[in-house]
Amino acid sequence: MTSELKQALHVKKTEQTIPSSDFLSNPYPTYDKLREKNPVYKGNLYKQPGWYITGYEEAVAVLKNTKFKNRIPLPESSKKYEQLKNIQNDMMLFKNQADHKRLRMLVSKGITPSMIESYRLYMEEVVHELLNQVQNKGKMDVVMDFSYPLASHVIAKLLGVPIEDRQQFRDWALSLVPTIDFTRSRKTLENGNEQTKKLLIYFKKLIQNRKQAPQQDLISQLILEEQQGIKLTDDELLATCILLVIAGHETTVNLISNSILSLLSNPEQLAMLKENPSLIERAVEEFLRFESPTQMTARIASEDIEINGTRIKKDEHVYILLGAANRDPKIFINPNVLDITRSPNPHLAFGYGTHFCIGSTLARLEAQVAIQTILQQLDHLQMGTPDPQWRNLIGFRSLKELPLTFKAVSKTNSVLGNEF
Repeated sequence: MTSELKQALHVKKTEQTIPSSDFLSNPYPTYDKLREKNPVYKGNLYKQPGWYITGYEEAVAVLKNTKFKNRIPLPESSKKYEQLKNIQNDMMLFKNQADHKRLRMLVSKGITPSMIESYRLYMEEVVHELLNQVQNKGKMDVVMDFSYPLASHVIAKLLGVPIEDRQQFRDWALSLVPTIDFTRSRKTLENGNEQTKKLLIYFKKLIQNRKQAPQQDLISQLILEEQQGIKLTDDELLATCILLVIAGHETTVNLISNSILSLLSNPEQLAMLKENPSLIERAVEEFLRFESPTQMTARIASEDIEINGTRIKKDEHVYILLGAANRDPKIFINPNVLDITRSPNPHLAFGYGTHFCIGSTLARLEAQVAIQTILQQLDHLQMGTPDPQWRNLIGFRSLKELPLTFKAVSKTNSVLGNEF
């Protein structure tokens, strides 16, 4: 690695990887430097030796090639994190080929586009209620006052979690996401393991209740779902519930918060979207490309494979930098410019191929509803800080907070009663 790249990443010598604040604020110049050297770059970035993919075409080639397998983030010898490792082992996210296909087939039956669309009214009600709670204040933290509560309520409603238990979801998600990031420390893993134990106890009880008395929710459907004589095992059902808690928060929270930041940083685009609400679908696709919620995904080569003339050997690790691929100038004109009218927009924010994000429809709809309602209900939007802070994560583009000031345009009546 060149001294220039080392300086850009500025990984401190501690038990965990700590990138520089400059990198966290804006990783894209570093991605550009890597791509210029080689879009398939072999290095030891973030203290993780392997191949780093920054080119779009190269990323697609890896993501669609089933000879590159997903891997469990924790090593097999991780006895201290046994519960966390075991639940990850049963997650669809880390399964390959036949096991992945079977799990995806069963879970996707419960997360269809038509089912997601049926939640639109509920999403709108939650968004209005959250904005009603802050309108008289004239300010809010987009992350904690809005994005997280919205994501918690929607994923909990989807799963069938009782109203009084939904607050826990935010804490669980915040604890578990760092366990799959390069920045994780032993303390992070120990905390994640303890949170996993709590989640297992919680969902075992909820699943047992649904087995005895099924309801109109995803857990009940997954219990009853059977394809060609195959059902989810109890462990797979537990792992799926926990995965949905994590993914249902992280992707959506990051997407909504990053989208608002992108608009505030590009006032001409904000004005355009306010004047042309019909652009919301195309705008969300551009937000996904411009500040991808998930910045990295990992694979391991199951045999020697050649990508763009470069031979990757069996068992070598491959890190696909989605945020870099989504700004590849070979594919995207003016890649570092936010353009909510961009079309086509073949971004890789949700991955590609067999592991394409199963919750993409849900995340898109939540973002469309949330952003459009904010622009309708709030005016004179301004950032409450000139320097938004990002969470110490490399694999995710995740704001710590996003203070926002505004003037209320209108106020709707509460429709959710005591739910909030």
